[in-house]
Amino acid sequence: MCRFVESGLKPDLVVPAHVAIIMDGNGRWARRGGLLRIKGHELGVRSVRDIVEAAAEWGVAHLTLYAFSSENWSRPKSEIRALMKLLEKFLIGERDTLLNNDVRLKAIGDLNLLPEAVLKALRETEELSARCNGMVLRLALSYGGRQELLSSISAIANKLASGELEPEQIDERTISNHLYDPDMPDPDLIIRTAGEHRLSNFLLWQSSYAEFHFTDILWPDFRREHLELALRDYSGRVRRFGGVVENDSATKPSC
Repeated sequence: MCRFVESGLKPDLVVPAHVAIIMDGNGRWARRGGLLRIKGHELGVRSVRDIVEAAAEWGVAHLTLYAFSSENWSRPKSEIRALMKLLEKFLIGERDTLLNNDVRLKAIGDLNLLPEAVLKALRETEELSARCNGMVLRLALSYGGRQELLSSISAIANKLASGELEPEQIDERTISNHLYDPDMPDPDLIIRTAGEHRLSNFLLWQSSYAEFHFTDILWPDFRREHLELALRDYSGRVRRFGGVVENDSATKPSC
């Protein structure tokens, strides 16, 4: 699902219901300036704030940010500690941003691996924003697409073993219902920054018919004008979902 938006800030665009972003380039941004990698992550928070506010303002219903992957746990312990401290600070410090923009926070991933203080801050912020009725912001934390699928398959296998589920009842919806957040719709648009062209284990099941937008902009430099460019790109796509669209030259793509 998507809708057309008219705004004095930007032209008439098709706004996807669900935008997912692989926020890449924090470390490279820091290295270019001769800074520690954590400085890039700290500046990346400003980008998160700007994109959350813009997406909420422009009518995006769901925004998912790939914040910390399951593979990121293999990074040096000192960097992980710094990242977790920064994450805790973000979860507490951005509460007003979320509430002022009517944004509800949720998280997906193997959240039990997060440090206790971070998990506490996460749950408190989720609870504080639970009554917000605007955009849903999902943070993918300790997240891996393969791990999510394994978790889903394991849960289904347990139900088969207990007799709660029969083999003939298993379909795509069954798998989706056992993912980290069954209420999360598939992403319409996936954006990756910093010039890389890969998914990096992100939303593997959900991205089967997503549109992709790649940009060379490093995440700390990514702002709402770059999000608008991604929406311009998306607005020019015709989404077929494996079928045939007779009028491919239509100025407004099907959603």
